[in-house]
Amino acid sequence: MTITYEWRGGFDDGSLDVLHAEAFGHPVGGGAWRARLERHSLGWVCAREGGVLIGFVNVAWDGGAHAFVLDTMVAPDHRTAGVGTALVTTAAGHARAAGCAWLHVDFEEHLRPFYLDACGFGETAAGLIAL
Repeated sequence: MTITYEWRGGFDDGSLDVLHAEAFGHPVGGGAWRARLERHSLGWVCAREGGVLIGFVNVAWDGGAHAFVLDTMVAPDHRTAGVGTALVTTAAGHARAAGCAWLHVDFEEHLRPFYLDACGFGETAAGLIAL
C-alpha cells in the first residue's frame, strides 16, 4: 500500500494516543491532542497507510523564526522504512514555507543516527533543565 503524508492532517485523539503510547512505551492515556496541537503548534504531519495513522510529527514554534520537532513517532511495524525521515522532511518543508529560518530538535542518544544522518540535522550545543 501507498503511504501518504499530510500537513496538518486530520486525526482523532484516540488514534494518536495509541501511536504515542507505542512510540514512547507508556499506557494509552486519553490526551486531548487536537486541542493542544491547534493551540501550540505551527503544524504537524500525519502519515497514513490505507487510512490508518502510522506516523506523526509535531512542529511547535515561537511564532517567528524558530520551529521545533516534537514527538516524531512511527508505528512499530513501519520503522526503518523511511517513514520517520519522510515525516521530518515534510515538516521541514512546511516550516520553511511558513517563514521559519531554523528547525530545532532534541533527542536521546540512540536517535542520533536518525536525526543527524537520516534527517540532516547539524549538531549544536544546547542546554536542558529537568523540571
